[in-house]
Amino acid sequence: MTNITRLHHALPLSPAINKAVTDLDSAVAKAIDAAKAAGLPHGLVVSLLHGHALMQTNIMVS
Repeated sequence: MTNITRLHHALPLSPAINKAVTDLDSAVAKAIDAAKAAGLPHGLVVSLLHGHALMQTNIMVS
């Protein structure tokens, strides 16, 4: 995903956090690519990602 602009936190982040973010981004991108290659409809991929994002948001604000 080379067309993505990475936003930086106002405070410096540790190398461990930067690595975790990079690894997460890479894993998500690979999973999306695999889903597309398997022929999953784009709407299904988007809805699954959106569902997980909503669930994690709910956990963070609860």
